Amino acid sequence: DAPPGMIWIPGGEFTMGSDAPDAWPAERPAHQVRVEGFFIDRTEVTNKQFAQFVEATGYVTVAERPVDWEELRTQVPPDTPKPPDESLQPGSLVFRPTHEPVDLGDVSQWWEWTPGANWRHPEGPGSNLDGRWNHPVVHVAWEDAAEYAERAGKRLPTEAEWEFAACGGLDAARFVWGDEPPSETDPEANIWQGEFPNRNTEADGYVRTAPVGSFAPNGSGLCDMAGNVWEWCADWYHAGHHRLQAGGADGAVAEHYQPAQSWNPNSPHEKQRVIKGGSFLCHASYCASYRPSARRGTAFDTGLSHLGFRCVMTPEKAAR
Repeated sequence: DAPPGMIWIPGGEFTMGSDAPDAWPAERPAHQVRVEGFFIDRTEVTNKQFAQFVEATGYVTVAERPVDWEELRTQVPPDTPKPPDESLQPGSLVFRPTHEPVDLGDVSQWWEWTPGANWRHPEGPGSNLDGRWNHPVVHVAWEDAAEYAERAGKRLPTEAEWEFAACGGLDAARFVWGDEPPSETDPEANIWQGEFPNRNTEADGYVRTAPVGSFAPNGSGLCDMAGNVWEWCADWYHAGHHRLQAGGADGAVAEHYQPAQSWNPNSPHEKQRVIKGGSFLCHASYCASYRPSARRGTAFDTGLSHLGFRCVMTPEKAAR
């Protein structure tokens, strides 16, 4: 029997990654991978669930702790000067829409470091969780998500587990609902409609996060495996992971392995973990990362207003 709020995903083989035209280099090549069966949360972890965890344990998230420059400097180029002390305050990155079309190559135009932003205050001081207790928790660093999972007797999913579950039985489909691109008028997930990052038509009914389970589940009964918020995985992010994992004989089925360390040539100094699933900010003109194969790396100590998580559990642990 599945633990409360979880769904059983039988083990099997599936096509991991993608060779589709819209696939990013880190998603290539598509290859066969085998995973064992596991339980996975039906929805993303909510603000209410995370608040219960904090109340029970007294846990303080990374975004709420004093900033340690000595630790932070290990994540930036060696010649980076120390920021002013007033900038080294607890906080997180908050999405701010622009007033007009901008160069999509410069993410700093819509991401703003906001002192005081954290899971309790998603848009910074003055914001709160009123009316959002059933929304996914955000501004959680990898460490925060891993600690929540461990205290719950669970863990974060491996990248292969997450992607296998997201497919919902539709092996090699472009999206969790099939191969048809998302509708601009009747969206299948909480993603961006309109012109990113300055004009959101809100055709899906939401400007930012949506209550978990607001959209139809995938074939396995899992909600929000596309859009709403990105989700942390257990794996270190390695840009060439798929190429290395698929390096055996043609057509061979690989056993998924987790990289021993992170590697991203675009951010060589950051220690990154894998995130999957896309978010309410994803749009075809920008990243289209609401696809099961889409993958990104994010610094393990970073929180963002579009990043959350869900947990998995092994059958051995569920049987105890």
